[in-house]
Amino acid sequence: MVEMKYVPTICPYCGTGCGLNLVVVDEKVVGVEPWKRHPVNEGKLCPKGMFSHEFIHREDRLTKPLIKQPNGEFKEASWEEATDLVAKKLGEIKSENPDNIGFLACARSPNENIYITQKFARKVIGTHNVDHCARICHGPTVAGLARTFGSGAMTNDFKSIEEADVVFIIGSNNMEAHPLFGRRVIRAKKNGAKIIVADPRFTPTAKLADIYMEFRSGGDVALLNAMMKIIIDEGLQDDDFIKNRTKNYQRLKEIVSKYDLKKAAEIAEVNVEKLVEATMLYAKADKAAIVYSLGITEHRHGADNVMSTANLAMLTGNIGRNGTGVNPLRGQNNVQGACDMGALPTDYPGYQKVVDVDATRLIEQNWTCTLNDCAPGLTVVEMIHAAAAGDIKAMYITGEDPVLSDPDTNHVIEAMENLDFLVVQDIFMSETGKYADVVLPAAGWGEQEGTFTNGERRVQLVRKAVNPPGEAKVDWEIMKEIAVKMGADPKQFTYNNAEEIFDEMREITPQYKGMNRERLERPEALHWPCPDENHPGTGLMHVNTFAHPDGMGVFEPAEYIGPSELPDDNYPLILTTTRTLFHYHASMTRRCKTLDNELPTGYVEIHTNDAKKLGILNRELVKVKSRRGEIEIPARVTDDIKEGEINIPMHFAECAANMLTTSKELDPKSKMAELKVCAAVVEKME
Repeated sequence: MVEMKYVPTICPYCGTGCGLNLVVVDEKVVGVEPWKRHPVNEGKLCPKGMFSHEFIHREDRLTKPLIKQPNGEFKEASWEEATDLVAKKLGEIKSENPDNIGFLACARSPNENIYITQKFARKVIGTHNVDHCARICHGPTVAGLARTFGSGAMTNDFKSIEEADVVFIIGSNNMEAHPLFGRRVIRAKKNGAKIIVADPRFTPTAKLADIYMEFRSGGDVALLNAMMKIIIDEGLQDDDFIKNRTKNYQRLKEIVSKYDLKKAAEIAEVNVEKLVEATMLYAKADKAAIVYSLGITEHRHGADNVMSTANLAMLTGNIGRNGTGVNPLRGQNNVQGACDMGALPTDYPGYQKVVDVDATRLIEQNWTCTLNDCAPGLTVVEMIHAAAAGDIKAMYITGEDPVLSDPDTNHVIEAMENLDFLVVQDIFMSETGKYADVVLPAAGWGEQEGTFTNGERRVQLVRKAVNPPGEAKVDWEIMKEIAVKMGADPKQFTYNNAEEIFDEMREITPQYKGMNRERLERPEALHWPCPDENHPGTGLMHVNTFAHPDGMGVFEPAEYIGPSELPDDNYPLILTTTRTLFHYHASMTRRCKTLDNELPTGYVEIHTNDAKKLGILNRELVKVKSRRGEIEIPARVTDDIKEGEINIPMHFAECAANMLTTSKELDPKSKMAELKVCAAVVEKME
């Protein structure tokens, strides 16, 4: 007799957090059905979500621990052998200096796994060297919005956008990267909203716009400062909001006064008539919302870009109401949760600073331990640099793939090869896993219980549909086993299920304190902050006060500093990178047959005029070079990109965009690398 069941859960890809049902037949996931009553996606799914199940039972799943042999080949091992080796090696390096070890948590994994990863790093090893991929996607959001609003997260819930009169989208192609949020933008337009899009590419999102502003990658601060100068010159600022709810306005006026239309046109290469038109439309709206994503954040001035969006919103009083706000669209399904859980070298769970004595005391009381160091640890990019220099001796990487996703691939490989010991814990053999000394097979999506936190701060249950393959285990179970072998108090890692971990976590995470399994069982779940069990959760933030102790928002004006690397005679083009509709990073979507059939490899977008000058035809195989490397890739000749710029999707290892990008200069406020701008050249193949 065939047994079929539907298991409700949350999509494992972008930060929208759509609900879906895994269709299970005889203990195998055979399909996906949209969750009809789910409040985020309301029974709709994008292609990634609809075919998300296709990777689960792939034959190339990791099913047994692997240990690299002296000849460089991997050999299957028992869990006992593998965890003994990991415990021994980490213990030896820890005895020399705990800060010689670094950890990368997985932003696609449930909160409970991430919480245990950072607890293991801090309690078992004694280091704050723990980070995750938000550093190279939304690290500037956390830093920038914390400085301006007091909280580094999306200000409104997704539904709020439908009430906007104007939606200003900059650095976000949500119709491809976050399609179910894009659906709400379409609803807003049908409700009468005007759409403004600023982007170097005429994307599917830009094609919805009433006003499309093409501008040069990296010119964001100049463009946004010019908008604010126009607003102040025209007297369109919200004086009451500024007076009653903000600080540092005079400093903002002083800085933006330098950015007239001529300067904006010179730096950002934006059409000034469209800039004025867009600014007046935004400033005169009763309710105007800003939406951004990685096009704003992935710069060496990413935090300045983010703070400029916050400045623009506060200047016009567009905060604290539905239809307004600053709305960063998170990249990965649980990147918000990974930040919340303290997978940051500067923060414990709940954004409590490691330099704060009271925060450390709270953690020590709950973990019954002593944390020896209150100095922040290294970020992911700093760990890579330190590993290449020999200062980081070991890394423990769960579910991240820095060889593919981090800037300057050759440098990352150099770092991985220079480590004394590398542990990779994943569901497939990743590009990074190839350099590991030990590879541990982890349970994946659909094979474990827990919670994801989406981009609107909605904490949602993810449910187990089937057992993991072979001997694969849940991340927290693996780390619990290693912790005990390294001498940790077993009582501090004695969990029977994910719910017990969540209950411990919420005791030290103020934003989650009022949440429990029973309350999260509802389809609508809960938005943080949720300070007690009678609190309904907070979809709309900063209604009457900001999250700073004095309740005031802070203008943080920024001067334009521009990209670290500009075109020259040898590298005359600007390279930027993107995601696509059919792929996420790579390890999962490229193993979904349907999705891979739609887009089996990468391409470089190049403007028609640039292609004509170079004699390049559409679909012709070309060579793209930067100062860091070169790749061979098919050309996509199009008018939908700014002349002088090229674009490469970042998903494809065989033509990896990050072989070309740079990690040389980091954003001083967030340690973000400049993934969105580097100088490049396109050449015909010989």
